[in-house]
Amino acid sequence: MKLHHVGIVVNNIQESLGELKRYLSFETTSAIMPVGSQKVNICLLKIGNPFLELIEPASPDSGISEFAKSGGGIHHLCFEVKDIELELESLAKKGAAILVNPVKGFDERRIAFVDLNTKNTKCGLVELLEII
Repeated sequence: MKLHHVGIVVNNIQESLGELKRYLSFETTSAIMPVGSQKVNICLLKIGNPFLELIEPASPDSGISEFAKSGGGIHHLCFEVKDIELELESLAKKGAAILVNPVKGFDERRIAFVDLNTKNTKCGLVELLEII
């Protein structure tokens, strides 16, 4: 398992990029990509490893719409995995709650979301991204 990106919810990717570019220099910035299965648009920012991922709701019924309206912020940690089903099974055995079973994400890669049910940290939401 390797940390791939930190997901940050924003109201508007373009506006957020403008703000961030005033302070940070990115090696690369991806195009804004739709992720239909999650009803969001994303943009990956490379500033070393891992990436930063800006996430905006693509529709009012997106699962992140309310979070974005309230100001957004850090949403999840994403880890690359070789076998997404095996990792989900392992995490579930340890007490994690599977929130989203594997679906198509960005770059035609499969993603899944789990809640690690952590009590002492606020980074319990984890995305798994299958290596292709």
